[in-house]
Amino acid sequence: MAFSGNDAQLLKGINSYRSSLKVPALTENTNAACLAEQLAKQFKGQQCTNTTGANTVIGTEQQFPDYPKYLDHCHLNASVTEDGQVMPACVPGLVPAVVLTNYTKSQYNRFLNDSQFSGVGIANEGDWVVVVLSTSTGSGDYSPAPPGSNWAASAQPFSQLVLLLIGFVILLIK
Repeated sequence: MAFSGNDAQLLKGINSYRSSLKVPALTENTNAACLAEQLAKQFKGQQCTNTTGANTVIGTEQQFPDYPKYLDHCHLNASVTEDGQVMPACVPGLVPAVVLTNYTKSQYNRFLNDSQFSGVGIANEGDWVVVVLSTSTGSGDYSPAPPGSNWAASAQPFSQLVLLLIGFVILLIK
């Protein structure tokens, strides 16, 4: 899956920015792109404010309650995303120059300046664009999980066991 349109233009702009800093270019990571797409869909329709996206105060970022579901959809294990970075930005009309500025002249630029990030996934929905940076390390490369090993899926039998035990305790009490 190759980037096209605005996503390709944003990647070109980000790589030009990194090149000016003597930082290696980012390469497309299809698994990071899958996660970016899932997250962008969550943002679609959400209003842009001065506290969303690149304007968010560090430590107050929106949490993603469906993150395990997104990982499962993309066949990812949480352990391969730990060193990655998710960077959502909201720009009305997704004006390319403004979108690029939201990454290069905001709190996100410290991640773009960092040579540990080597891969990227980009997706947009509505006025939102999500950039997901990956590393070349096992804890940030977004490599697919072997079938049946996703932590989100593996938690399901445990939760069923807990419900079974609670039901058993309730029967003992009666």
